[in-house]
Amino acid sequence: MLIKEATSNLSVMELTHLGSGEVGYIRKIRFEDVARCFPDAPEIDPSTDLWALFAADGTPILLTDNRSSTFFKAAEDDLKTVSLH
Repeated sequence: MLIKEATSNLSVMELTHLGSGEVGYIRKIRFEDVARCFPDAPEIDPSTDLWALFAADGTPILLTDNRSSTFFKAAEDDLKTVSLH
């Protein structure tokens, strides 16, 4: 209930920028989503396990085949990270 109360007072613009520049999320990304999220990505073997780092607003930051790299990039950019499944 506390979350509902806190977010009910936020405007759409405030909600859009919540965590901007402070939070990033890391998730495993499907090969099918690479072109949409990372249009400039090189050709990738479809069997490769891929990980991505996104800004809080969903802006793609990093695509890699090494999960640890996403944490290093987040730390470099001073982002607190959360993982999404």
